[in-house]
Amino acid sequence: MSRKQISGGSPYEPKLGYSRAVVQGDWCFVAGTTGADPETKAFPESVLEQARNTLATIRSVLEGEGFAMEDVVRANYIITDPSFMEEIIPALSETFGDIRPAATMIVAGLVNPAMKVEIEVTALKR
Repeated sequence: MSRKQISGGSPYEPKLGYSRAVVQGDWCFVAGTTGADPETKAFPESVLEQARNTLATIRSVLEGEGFAMEDVVRANYIITDPSFMEEIIPALSETFGDIRPAATMIVAGLVNPAMKVEIEVTALKR
């Protein structure tokens, strides 16, 4: 079974030893993704906008490898403040409302204080 490592171009990938995603067979494992603006690379103040940016990046990675958001079977959400759960509901509902992957939400610190949400997903091509 072939294994393909997908780079997001981050200088941290080789330093920390990770890939933006790994495709193995019909599976795609997307690493934890944060919500920097794709143009400016700055983190919006709004956790909702960060969540939407994060999900757009994940969608781009999946579609670039022939997967769809509908293929997502597992999602892990990390937020830095419990109150952010209510704030990101619109982004999660827009993206996963009909897909309803198995999911976990964790409250934890992230490596950059500007980061408010990180999402990782696993997809199985249908």
